[in-house]
Amino acid sequence: MTSRTAALRRSPVLLALCLGALFMVVPFLIVVVNAVKSPAEYSQNGPLSLPEGLYLDGLKDFWERVDYGQKLLNSLLISGAVAVLAAALSILNAYAIGIGRIKGRTWVLAFFVLANMLPQEALVYPIYYLSKEAGLYDTRLSVIIVFTVLQAAFGTYLLSAVLGRFPREIIEAARIDGANKWQVLWRIVVPVSRPTLGVLLVFFFIWTWNEFLLPLVMLISNDNQTVSVALGVLQGQRLMDATMTNAAALLGVLPALVFFLVFQRTLTRGIAVGAVK
Repeated sequence: MTSRTAALRRSPVLLALCLGALFMVVPFLIVVVNAVKSPAEYSQNGPLSLPEGLYLDGLKDFWERVDYGQKLLNSLLISGAVAVLAAALSILNAYAIGIGRIKGRTWVLAFFVLANMLPQEALVYPIYYLSKEAGLYDTRLSVIIVFTVLQAAFGTYLLSAVLGRFPREIIEAARIDGANKWQVLWRIVVPVSRPTLGVLLVFFFIWTWNEFLLPLVMLISNDNQTVSVALGVLQGQRLMDATMTNAAALLGVLPALVFFLVFQRTLTRGIAVGAVK
């Protein structure tokens, strides 16, 4: 096969990828343009026109109206804590299931699959009741605990499949050298699983950042609300014009986008390693 023939065969794939990237980037650019456009310009020229200048009052008004700095801190704290704790809990569970080969392994994995399939609407009242009884209602800790368990269910299922194919010879050699179970986990299993754990960290952070229903129910105080809840509440009160709506959307998605770009190499490396395996 010549290089020209190979290039021709790759052309449809590259074209499809470019079109997909275009469909994802263009809406974001429209939001950015309208976030720095005055309401008068938006009404007169429409959403697709370029702004005549930088109008930052929409961003400023939204920031002050929802106390965005506090909401951003809450979202970063909750999403970061959930990502780290869920990844740690996932590797511990998967180590016991995939390598430890606990009894009833199939039923345990089926339980985690079922946990991933349950809709959040079915969990709202039980979680609300338990948090009330435990005195954790309207605290960030309650949301961290809930999402750590929910995200760890998926992480356990994924890592159990990965660790189930872990070379037993390496573990046996480590045990012959005197390594106990914890040393095998932290010195052998975790370093080998680091790319997969990196992928889970990125996914857990972004998934938790975008959560709306459970934080809306669990966090009723203004000081504890996340960015997604603040966006939904303010939008529901019909207190925003088109410019402020786009400014809110931009500030809502920008931190998650920055996080994704910062850890893009980690995500790409983890997916590539998984494909090679």
